[in-house]
Amino acid sequence: MRYDLQPLFLTFELALVVTVILFVFGIPLAYWIAFSRNRFKYIVETLVSIPLVLPPTVIGFYLLIAFSPKNFLGHFLLFYFGIRVAFSFIGLVIGSVIFSLPFMVNPIKAGFQNFPTALMEASYVLGKSPWETLRRVILPNIRPSLLTGIVMAFAHTIGEFGVVLMIGGNIPGETRLASIAIYNEVEALNYDTAGLYALILVSISFIVLLVFYYLNRRVIKVF
Repeated sequence: MRYDLQPLFLTFELALVVTVILFVFGIPLAYWIAFSRNRFKYIVETLVSIPLVLPPTVIGFYLLIAFSPKNFLGHFLLFYFGIRVAFSFIGLVIGSVIFSLPFMVNPIKAGFQNFPTALMEASYVLGKSPWETLRRVILPNIRPSLLTGIVMAFAHTIGEFGVVLMIGGNIPGETRLASIAIYNEVEALNYDTAGLYALILVSISFIVLLVFYYLNRRVIKVF
C-alpha cells in the first residue's frame, strides 16, 4: 500500500507560515489591545476572539464568498495582481490566520496585561523609547506568553478542517491537508491510510506540546 505524505508536508508548511505571520502581527495587536485607552477597543477584542465561538464553516463560507472571482475583492486581486485566493494555498493561509488569530493574540495580550507597569515606567524614566522598552524589557519578561501563543497557533493550524476545506477545497498537492486527507480516506474505507495520517498527527502534536511544557517550565523557573 502506497502512502501519500504530501498532505502532511503541506500541513506543516501551512502551520509554519501561519505561525510566523501571526507572531509578527500578533505582538503589536496584542500590545495595542492591552495598553490602548481607546474606548472602542472592545470591538477589536471581539473581532479577534470571534473565531473561538463561530463554527469554522461559517468563517470559511464568508471567506469563500469574499474572495470569489465573481465578487469585487476576489475579482480585483485576480484581475490586477493575478492572485487567486479561493481554492489555493494563499486561501489556506488567509483562512488559517483569521481562525488561529485568538490563539496567538490572547496569550500575548495576557502577558502584556500582567506585566508590572512599574518596570515600564522605570524604563521610560531612564530615557528608553516605547520601542526599546517593548524589545528590551517587556518581551524578554513575557517569554512564557510568547511561547504559549506560538505553540497554540501552530498546533491549532495543524488541526484545522472546516475553514481550510471551505476556502481551499480538496486539491491534491495544493490544498489537501492532512485533516482533509484523513476524512477522504475514511470515506473511502481506507482505514489503514487514515490511521497512519492520524497517528503521525497525534505523535507530532504530542511532541510539540511536550517540548512546549518542558521549555515553559524552565522559562518560569528562570524568572
